[in-house]
This record gives sequence, structure tokens and C-alpha cells, in this order.
Amino acid sequence: MGVGVDDLVIGEAVALELPAAGIAMHVLSGFLDVAIAVLALVIGLFVTSLVTRGADDAMVNVAMTLLLVLVFVVLPTAMETLTRGRSVGKFATGLRTVRDDAGPIGFRQALTRALVGFVEIWLLLGVPALVSGLLSNKGKRLGDHAAGTYVVRERVHLSLPPPPMMPPHLAAWAAGADIARLPDGLAMAVRQFLMRAPALSPHSRAALGVQLHDEVVTYLAPQPPAGTPPELVLAAVIADRRRRDTIRLQRDSALRRRLIPADPIDSLPR
Repeated sequence: MGVGVDDLVIGEAVALELPAAGIAMHVLSGFLDVAIAVLALVIGLFVTSLVTRGADDAMVNVAMTLLLVLVFVVLPTAMETLTRGRSVGKFATGLRTVRDDAGPIGFRQALTRALVGFVEIWLLLGVPALVSGLLSNKGKRLGDHAAGTYVVRERVHLSLPPPPMMPPHLAAWAAGADIARLPDGLAMAVRQFLMRAPALSPHSRAALGVQLHDEVVTYLAPQPPAGTPPELVLAAVIADRRRRDTIRLQRDSALRRRLIPADPIDSLPR
């Protein structure tokens, strides 16, 4: 159970993997943001032409410059600052810009991304952003490199496989066996093996099952019934360990409810 170089390790020594957005989602999000900016620019040009009607060229140039700064710098900077890293396109695609340490971005990062984005996206038609995203393992465009940010997926749907089931003929043995000495790391390795076993080749599945079985039985008393297939022994141990953990958590929860008064706020209608 190693910690990857892209993982964020929090204070409790738990590694959190924030999945970086793929290049396809980047392009879709950027396309939506460009469409919104073009629409804002068209509206701004219409309003500016009405406001500056009859004005001299110098006033028109100033108004056009202010409009470009507003559309391409001020609006995206304000949007990402106020929403902590989300533009309209990111709202639609479930993305968010975060710092390299996975924290929320601020005004400085949003402004840097907007300034560099004006050059790499608008002036250079997005080519540098696309090339940079393809070369970066986190899909960073040049603005992200300059600001120290990257884009992550917020809408990650987890699909967890079902937990190992207890073999019926081993239920009585597992319920009476002493499995408390089984290390957590070894139990995690067994659980992962059982969940991945159907996808393994028969030879690898059998070899790894025997290896884990030989490690696990050294912590068990009494030993499992003779002749039991190793994979069934592992499933019985993990299933009963899960049953015992569930009972312990339920007991702790009942004890907390008995000792700690109920919060009156919880009884209010929602």
C-alpha cells in the first residue's frame, strides 16, 4: 500500500488521491468557457458601440481595451476566485482548479491563469495549452504551470465490489477462532486479493492465494479445518473480521447514544 507521488498525505497519514482531469474533459470545459467569453464579448461590443456612439477614436480605443480586459481577465479571475476554482465550463463538466498541494486556489492563482490564458488560448488559438496538457501527467496547461495549479475531477463515482462472503461450512469455525492478532496490513492485502481474484490468471490466483494463506494461518487459533482450499479460508477470515467490526461499531454507537445527550438541533424538522 504505497503512497504515489501525486497523492496528498493529510495530517492523519492518510493518502488522498485527487484524480486529475483528462485532456478530453479539459477541452470540453475550455470550449464551454470560450463560448461564454465570445458571447460576453459580442454583448459587450454591442453595448460599447451604443455607449461610444459619436465619440472620438481615442475614447473608442479606451472602451475597447477595457472591454477586452473585462472579458478575458477580470471575469475569469473573479469567477474562479469566488467559486474557489470553478468556471462555467468546469461547473458543467464537474471539474475544479486546485493548487498543487490540493488546496483551493485564490486570487493570485486565478489572475495568473487568466493572464497566461489570454496568450496561450486566445492569441495562440489554444495550441500551447493543448500541447502542454498532452505532455503533462496532470494535464496542466501553461497557465497551470505558472500558477502552481491543476484541474481535478469533482464528480468521481466509486464502484466498490461486494465484500467477501462467508463460506457457510466455515462460519462456525471463524466465529470461534481467534483472529484478533491478524495485522491490519495483511488483512488489507487479503481483502484486495479476494476482490481482484476473478481478474487474475489461474496460476497467479492460486500462487498468491497460497502465499497469503500461509501468512494468515500463523495468526489464527485454532487452525482452519484440514483440506480447506486457501481462498475459502481467506474469505472466511475477512468476512468474520468484517462481522466483528460491524458489531463493535454498533456497540460503540449505542454507548455514545446512551452517554451523550441528544442534540436538540437534530430533532428540528428539516
